[in-house]
Amino acid sequence: MRRKRDTQGWIDFQPSSLKLTNEYFGRYEAISRILDDTPRLLDLVHGDLQKALKSENRRRTRKGSFRITSEMVLRLSLCQVIEGLSLREVVIRVDDSCYLRRFTRIHDGPMMNYTALCRLRNAIGPETWKKLNQALAQRGVERGEVSGAKLRLDTTAVETNIHWPTDSSLLWDGYRTLGRLIRAARDIDPQSVGDRRVHLGRAKKIATTIARKTRVKGRKARDVKSLYERLIRQVESICEWAAEVVPALEQGLRSQRYGLIDHARVEGLVVDFRRFEKLTRRVIGQSTARVIEERSVPNAEKLFSIFEPHTELLKRGKAGKDIEFGHMIQIQQVDGKFITDFEVFAEKPAEPALLRPALSSHEKLFGYMPDQVTADKGYWSADHVDEIRADIELVAIPKKGRRNSLEDERELDPLFRLAQAFRAGVEGSISFLKRCLGLARCMNKGWEHYRSAVGATVVAHNLLVLARC
Repeated sequence: MRRKRDTQGWIDFQPSSLKLTNEYFGRYEAISRILDDTPRLLDLVHGDLQKALKSENRRRTRKGSFRITSEMVLRLSLCQVIEGLSLREVVIRVDDSCYLRRFTRIHDGPMMNYTALCRLRNAIGPETWKKLNQALAQRGVERGEVSGAKLRLDTTAVETNIHWPTDSSLLWDGYRTLGRLIRAARDIDPQSVGDRRVHLGRAKKIATTIARKTRVKGRKARDVKSLYERLIRQVESICEWAAEVVPALEQGLRSQRYGLIDHARVEGLVVDFRRFEKLTRRVIGQSTARVIEERSVPNAEKLFSIFEPHTELLKRGKAGKDIEFGHMIQIQQVDGKFITDFEVFAEKPAEPALLRPALSSHEKLFGYMPDQVTADKGYWSADHVDEIRADIELVAIPKKGRRNSLEDERELDPLFRLAQAFRAGVEGSISFLKRCLGLARCMNKGWEHYRSAVGATVVAHNLLVLARC
């Protein structure tokens, strides 16, 4: 049985005399009490971590060695978000801080390294983070710390960790990635790869030449069509090579000619070969259509990164940021800045259609509808707004476009304007999530880990809100 927590208490012999330090540690102390008072949080995390902990602790075979618990992983993950640090930085910060060691329940034991923390943190799934937030919301309702009289909604974009996608840069990404995999395969099984060369320098030179020439104002991609044709031939060649290497490696796996470690490495290489070859061929197809054939490709069919293929192009009309690459999320917040629910969308939704699901989620949590619901004009739709007016006393959503005299009167009403002032508070919370808790750009890899990162950030935000109570 894996341990969920370390029940050993520790004494603080060196309390600080600095007020600012005590306020900083007091915030963590309040969060620690909330975690201890809500055992369901640890139960949920422990359910996801049992298998991963068993595998991780098996690495420590020495008798009496330090054992990682589910509680340590949860608290370290929250500490990383609150401190706004990378995995490497957070293990150094906690390792060097007596108080953070006590908060994470590591105490004077050896600190886990960042690779172990990464594996264990990634084992906590996105649905678990959502359940953690629901458990915190339920706790707040039961204790009277969260009120459901007012509800405000807003959406925002969270970027994925990709570079600005151009046809040439995506082709170069595909070439260098398949080239790296071919070189790794050659180190293990030279016969399967053959004697051909990977021309990384040649492909990079063509890609950088295209980037430099298309950077000139007024020059378009079709002006460097011949360079694109050369680059596409290079990338097609390495895709065909990769397709030849995979069957040879699979034959080696079936014949058991690799050692134990090399066998595992080759299995991983085969998976990577198949994935990146497929994505690189998609890049070749869209580049050929856009540049060589001069056909437009719908954004929904484009691939913006071979490393984060789930990335979506978002046009929100924001000043200074016409185009973003990531996903839309919705924040559902009540009075007191507590985020009662959130959603992460694989594809950008129509905002008016989100009103009814948000109200259903609110009613499920509190047992009643809010007195008022407010959002920006992006949520406006006459049909959707009229539908919820029967259940809500005040629906403060401005209308898009021109207004008649009755609509002007409605939006100039003092109660409507007061509700819109309340709505503006969600902008501050979104700013805090992005600026202080690191949600402006998600550094986690993959769709599932992207969703988990959003969930962990929302949970950390709500813990800070409850800590103030």
